[in-house]
Amino acid sequence: MATALKLFENNEGGISYSWNDDKRSYLLIKLVREGISYSDFKKVSDRTPFTSKEWAAYLNVSVRTMERHREENKTFRKEQSERILSIYQLLNYGQSVFGERENLFEWISSESIALGGVKPKELLDTSIGINMVKDELGRLEHGVLA
Repeated sequence: MATALKLFENNEGGISYSWNDDKRSYLLIKLVREGISYSDFKKVSDRTPFTSKEWAAYLNVSVRTMERHREENKTFRKEQSERILSIYQLLNYGQSVFGERENLFEWISSESIALGGVKPKELLDTSIGINMVKDELGRLEHGVLA
């Protein structure tokens, strides 16, 4: 099985920051259906500013369940795997908007008036919230404030 990170590489070997494109969609669906292993999740989570507690909330599991996944290199369920990929794609897109990961991480951890006064990272526990954050990144990318 291809790792989650490998699916996001472009032809030059670098990371692609695009959202799903047609060429990768079927591969992503297959990966989600098979589930992401904890070791692949770790590669993704190491590139994020989120704590284990935050990831547990995003995936709707307890911190202890996350620990069991780590200890046994368990595979995440389909819904959890899809959330992991969605958050990873969102952060890659955000990095392309902000240029530097640190700038993105500062923004995602700060209250946003455009998002109702909440921190973008507080919306990542639902697909609706992820889409709200993605839409806000799109507005920022195109210079449309609030």
